[in-house]
Amino acid sequence: MVLIAGMFMSILDLSIVNVALPTIQNEFGAATSDAQWVVTGYSLAEGVVVPVSAWLGDRFGVTKVYNLALLGFAGGSALCGLAWSLNSLVIFRVVQGILGGILPVITMAILLRIVPKDRLGTAFGMYGLGAVVAPAIGPALGGYLVEYVDWRLIFFINVPIGILGAIAAALVLPAFPGRTKRRFDVLGFVTVAGGLFTLLLALSKGEDWRWDSYRILGLITFSVLSLALFVVIELEVDDPLLDLRVFRYGAFTHSLLLISSLSVVLFAVVFYVPQFLQRGQGLGAFDTGLILLPPALVMGVLMPVSGQIYDRIGPRWPAAIGLTIAAVGNYLLHTINLDTSREHIMLLLMLQYAGLGIGMMPIFSSGLAVIPTAHANAASACNNVVQRTSGAFGVAVCTAILTTQQAQLMAGRAALMPANAPLANLGPTAPPGADLYATYQQAELRAFVGAIDNLFLIFAALCALTALGALLMRSGRAPAAAIGPVPPASGSPSTNGRPAPERILMPSSATVATRPPRSRAGAPGGRP
Repeated sequence: MVLIAGMFMSILDLSIVNVALPTIQNEFGAATSDAQWVVTGYSLAEGVVVPVSAWLGDRFGVTKVYNLALLGFAGGSALCGLAWSLNSLVIFRVVQGILGGILPVITMAILLRIVPKDRLGTAFGMYGLGAVVAPAIGPALGGYLVEYVDWRLIFFINVPIGILGAIAAALVLPAFPGRTKRRFDVLGFVTVAGGLFTLLLALSKGEDWRWDSYRILGLITFSVLSLALFVVIELEVDDPLLDLRVFRYGAFTHSLLLISSLSVVLFAVVFYVPQFLQRGQGLGAFDTGLILLPPALVMGVLMPVSGQIYDRIGPRWPAAIGLTIAAVGNYLLHTINLDTSREHIMLLLMLQYAGLGIGMMPIFSSGLAVIPTAHANAASACNNVVQRTSGAFGVAVCTAILTTQQAQLMAGRAALMPANAPLANLGPTAPPGADLYATYQQAELRAFVGAIDNLFLIFAALCALTALGALLMRSGRAPAAAIGPVPPASGSPSTNGRPAPERILMPSSATVATRPPRSRAGAPGGRP
């Protein structure tokens, strides 16, 4: 529960700020393109710091890094609430994003250390609540605070949560030591940070700067070259920033491929459904959040259940069945239009989210279950990088498809409209030309909804393909836990500076055997 709080807070800030952007823009007198950097700066900072999080956890210990990141995130949130201009707010959001990018990596790494391999499904099912419920309640909570209280409260609300979370973490979480001799891979950091920064910047600004512009093409080229150089460097240095050897585990690599596909669907749905509800049906941010909340709650309830099912029968069938349900839900969503009732949209979203809730956590758990504890930080960082980049890539590609589809549908409607078609009747008080403009707006709105419906067909196909990929996953209970040194939990007897005894988790029973550490010569009790 302590880890869920940290994960929840970092992800909540990705969605809660979106609804406040118009108010922030009006208060600071900024242009829309400038105000977007409040969101873009946070996302870019998060993406750049994710690979470094693995090194920080190894070097200083994951528990210490988690506590400091949680307190730092609360401090950065307070600074955002005190911002006096748009530039200061963007700078403080970058600070907040750096610390917010550390939290998901470190929380997942701690989870892999404190939970036995055969219970990972249940643990990740609970852990996923933060990743799912936070984006769902973000628009509702943010809309309420902006509309009825003050937009600055969307940042100040993190301060007490961060402080209480850090206190709880200090009392509850085991103190995992770091590796004092772990060197920092400067070349690896420069190449991966530059590659991820330019890639995420190109994906977020491609629609505004045009995908065929020199700026976007230059950013993508630089990103590809930097990331390729990063792979070469990491495979050559003795102490890599991000240990890419985790990709030698086939189940982990397979799970990342499936996760990347699901991230496209999840990020895009969270991005486009609010646009449909607000632009297409004229709902406010608060009402939109209320419609999205029940589907997220359904997903949150089913995630722990699917985790327990995974622990019993393995990932293959929960993932395949859940993603098939999600594919059906997305296919049915492609029929919604301007006249579809809110209740019907909510039911279809609940079906879609139910399928994702059943299918996602078994995929997460099966990939990370094969990773030894020594590689937990690297696996967690790779997992978060894949989610973030694939989600941003999916939204960017879907936006390009949406724009093209909307233009084609609008051109088709214009070509089919007869010259003497009746215009909208706005009454005798309407200014000249208003009826023609209203007719154009109505046609454009229907073209927008038709383009979104086509996107749901793409999401249904992605879910169906991912369900087929899930059939290649293993079936059966989780593999036995790997043998490795496990530091003593808080409150355990002191080891007087000696290394902690190794703990072996027996897969067939709850028996825990301990043995003293061995010296280099193999004699028990010596210095390791």
